Amino acid sequence: MNPITFHKPQTLRDASDLFTQLDNAAFVSGGHTLLPSMKQGFAAPDHLIDLNQIPGNAQISIDSGCLTIGAMARHVEVASSTIVKNAIPALAGLAGSIGDRQVRQRGTIGGSVANNDPAADYPSAVLGLGATVITTQREILADDFFVSLFETALRPGEIITAVRFPVPKSAGYAKFKSPAARYPQAGVFIALFELSIRVAVTGAGASGVFRLTQLEQLLAKQFDSAAAQSLEIDTKELLSDLYATQDYRANLVKIMAGRAIAHMGQASVFK
Repeated sequence: MNPITFHKPQTLRDASDLFTQLDNAAFVSGGHTLLPSMKQGFAAPDHLIDLNQIPGNAQISIDSGCLTIGAMARHVEVASSTIVKNAIPALAGLAGSIGDRQVRQRGTIGGSVANNDPAADYPSAVLGLGATVITTQREILADDFFVSLFETALRPGEIITAVRFPVPKSAGYAKFKSPAARYPQAGVFIALFELSIRVAVTGAGASGVFRLTQLEQLLAKQFDSAAAQSLEIDTKELLSDLYATQDYRANLVKIMAGRAIAHMGQASVFK
């Protein structure tokens, strides 16, 4: 790697100003997407702006039917939070299934959402629950936030401060992960609301996380695992890599959707 200058701003304003002033800078919180990308040569920032010194961005609270999680909340904090467990148990289970203990101790929800790794877990929950991403500049609906692989609607210098989740009647998450990489080859998050059903898929899309609207329509008529098995998935929209083919991922999506439905209220992990 090239020499890197490390910056430790004390406020969000200072962090944003640094990003504007510096050439080729990147924000870092947990670093579990950025640092591996740097090691492999996919990213080569000259400046790293550390967000860990900025106070007040890791709170977890619930108000008016919405769960708000600060961007700097670690995966382990989300997984162990009584507030999250009571409000959206599947979200707590999802957080507890990410990577290994070391990853969960350092990784943050804000970093995961901002990087939009196509195999990350959190984007499926954000999109599946119809969450709102809160930044230093605005609020962005989940349907407008995720653009493509490693690409979001964030503007240069814009920092996520929190994610606000509407609390559903029930939710479920199931994923099949690579035993070696621990990333999901396919993960399906399903949220049941009073007037709607949302389904989001991670790990399988050629363009990253996506809504599975066909299954949403099927579940609106018949909310059970059988609906998932009748699903026809266009494999051209799916990812093919060294871990799984498009056809294999299509089958995984159907199976994980069925398991998410069967285990509403929790998260299930298979490998």
